Amino acid sequence: MEFPDLGKHCSEKTCKQLDFLPLKCDACEQDFCKDHFTYAGHKCPSAFKKDVQVPVCPLCNVPIPIKRGAIPDVVVGEHMDRDCTNHPGKKKKVFTYRCSKEGCKKKEMLQLACVQCHGNFCIQHRHPLDHGCRAESCPASRAG
Repeated sequence: MEFPDLGKHCSEKTCKQLDFLPLKCDACEQDFCKDHFTYAGHKCPSAFKKDVQVPVCPLCNVPIPIKRGAIPDVVVGEHMDRDCTNHPGKKKKVFTYRCSKEGCKKKEMLQLACVQCHGNFCIQHRHPLDHGCRAESCPASRAG
């Protein structure tokens, strides 16, 4: 061989391939070939120093800070049980829009606002003639 000093052997025990462009792991400072330079490729014992990930709550999309060595699944589970704003156990009110007609106690999922008086009404009272619309700017016609 003409250049015996050129290149380095892969530090992976099962490989030891002579690589002329070796890659140095930034965590454990060893040289590896293209197949083993990733943390998972050589099972880097120092990967925890560099490979830091912040888990995100699947319900409220908030990043959850964790301490080194803590299991992310456990920390996210605790957040979902205690601090999560979008907890599946908490029921949100679906029927929130109450009818503005006097004496009517019905609630609707969607807001049905009158274009004349801008009041909110249920399905039964949504038409201006049904709720006795008091808006004088546009008279309601009986045709329709």
